Amino acid sequence: MSMDITFLGTGSAYPSPTRGASALVLRREGESWLFDCGEGTQTQLMKSHLRAGRITKIFITHLHGDHFFGLPGLLCTLSLQSSPGPNKPPVDIYGPLGLRSFIWRSLELSHSQLLFPYAVHELVPTPDQCPAEEFRDFSYLDRDEVPPQGPRGRTLRLDPGESSYLLEEDEQLVLRAFRLFHRVPSFGFVLEEKPRPGRLNVQKLKDLG
Repeated sequence: MSMDITFLGTGSAYPSPTRGASALVLRREGESWLFDCGEGTQTQLMKSHLRAGRITKIFITHLHGDHFFGLPGLLCTLSLQSSPGPNKPPVDIYGPLGLRSFIWRSLELSHSQLLFPYAVHELVPTPDQCPAEEFRDFSYLDRDEVPPQGPRGRTLRLDPGESSYLLEEDEQLVLRAFRLFHRVPSFGFVLEEKPRPGRLNVQKLKDLG
């Protein structure tokens, strides 16, 4: 399995002419996974060697604007570059509780209709991830607000006794999220490659003693 990382933005708080807001792309097995999507990320993608249309997963670490204000615009641009199809797999978006409502409202208020499906998988934070006065319970946002045709997705809670959230697992890797302490609840993401057993020529070993 081959992987490479391209940094699209490493700036903090606001973008500058020479340093974009937070965003990086991990490429593996023909797919591109985007981690954070600060303002101007789609412009940075256009300047890079990457193809935005290959993005299949998006991960948002926390709900500070410099990490996700570029997301609605990027989704709309991806839609303009795509063609409608009934069998298209959804773009999976992972992030803290409240992200689903933000995306849906941004698209709804701007009368934007995406030509591809997307699913928002929300991570439910714990109160110890930020100062007590900054913690907000956004669990009420989806109640009677997102219509049936709105984004699909799971709500992921930390299992008792576990230190991380299991997001996905396949034959090659395990994808997890773990809690970080910040001014607002924040998450890190870990891609762990599974052990790959080597191939042994048993007869050759026997011949060599």
